[in-house]
Amino acid sequence: MAVIKTNSNDVDLLARLIRAEAEGEGEQGMLMVGNVGVNRILSNCLDFRNIRNMNDMVFQSPGGFEATQKGYFYQRARDRDRQLAQRLINGERIWPASNALWFFRPAGDCPGTWYNQQNTGRFKAHCFFTPTYADCPAVY
Repeated sequence: MAVIKTNSNDVDLLARLIRAEAEGEGEQGMLMVGNVGVNRILSNCLDFRNIRNMNDMVFQSPGGFEATQKGYFYQRARDRDRQLAQRLINGERIWPASNALWFFRPAGDCPGTWYNQQNTGRFKAHCFFTPTYADCPAVY
């Protein structure tokens, strides 16, 4: 059962986003990046107030995803990426991104915090950061 309301265009949009942001991290890394996106729609807190749908989340400015500025993002969604996107829409969560609202790829080690958000872990090149329950209960 879906945790966010979507249509087929939204599935394609999320599929394109996770591929463009994390294809080099494999399917697990793509799922983690997608966790962040779905969490942003669910959260309605901090930097993501009034982000209520896939389009708002993907193209949020400022604070959106770097991949939307690259041509690779605008290629057609692939079937396997759509399947991954649907798993995310259905609520699949993977630690350390399960409650995360942010991620980035540092040049070295992950910092303990990023913009006052706690580091919950690293997967390959990406570090994930999670708000507290008090700041954002909807992602828990």
